[in-house]
Amino acid sequence: MIEDKAKELGRAIGQSSEYQAMKRANDALGADTDAVDYLQQMERLRTEVQRLMQRGERPTEEQERQLDELLGKIQVNPTYQRFVAAQENLDKVMARVNEWIVEGMEQGAASRIITLS
Repeated sequence: MIEDKAKELGRAIGQSSEYQAMKRANDALGADTDAVDYLQQMERLRTEVQRLMQRGERPTEEQERQLDELLGKIQVNPTYQRFVAAQENLDKVMARVNEWIVEGMEQGAASRIITLS
């Protein structure tokens, strides 16, 4: 029963306008070669900086400058901006869904009637 309800909820979320917008924005981001390049460069540089910091070393000024430059480039990329907005909207929906689930659990725990459907 719980599995079926969860799958039904998943289908409903998958059909929501917020999820569909997120999917389109994600696909568009993946097709934007500039954005993908910036994100990949940032990830490589972030990994490098993280390794330095784990060894107790500080990133170089050049590494910090590169990260700032890449961050500036990705933040003004319209495809990335649409992706972030779509992600935020979906996150809001998922937060509400979690609230509704908690409410339902609390109501279910307080009820003496056991339902199997």
